[in-house]
Amino acid sequence: MQEKKASDATAERSRSVTWQDPMITARLGGTASGLELLQRMIKGELPSPPIAELLGFRLVQVEPGFAVFEIEPREFHYNPIGVVHGGVAGTLLDSAMGCSVHSTLPPKTAYTTLEFKVNLVRAITKDTGLLRCEGRVVHGGKRAATAEGRLVGTDGKLYAHGSTTCMIFPL
Repeated sequence: MQEKKASDATAERSRSVTWQDPMITARLGGTASGLELLQRMIKGELPSPPIAELLGFRLVQVEPGFAVFEIEPREFHYNPIGVVHGGVAGTLLDSAMGCSVHSTLPPKTAYTTLEFKVNLVRAITKDTGLLRCEGRVVHGGKRAATAEGRLVGTDGKLYAHGSTTCMIFPL
């Protein structure tokens, strides 16, 4: 019998993910504005949410009504057809658009995504390089807000874009 050698294609890969208690930040929502919470995350004073650790993206910039995340696409983001799963782009857009809304909220106020739409316009692979996802508030009301997002490469190419409606409510 011949022994089969494992090739790169069949070699097993692994990845370890760690995160901190997400309720640390959630509990502060009653005492700090959304902008303050997000700025503290960027500074490392508050933990990133577990989803960011799992997928490997990070909040890098926040201003009132504007939020930016970055990600370096990797093989572990792939779907069965050999490209980054569309859910990764959707998660980044939901995060950037939602945090743009969050950045406008006063203490004791929260939001949740009611709906979002994503348009995937270009394939993403592990060779795409750093992607930047920007979310910007279009309308901020007392009960609802809308935002738009764009996922772009360092070369300026658009990979996905989307829109969201968020419900705003008191804590």
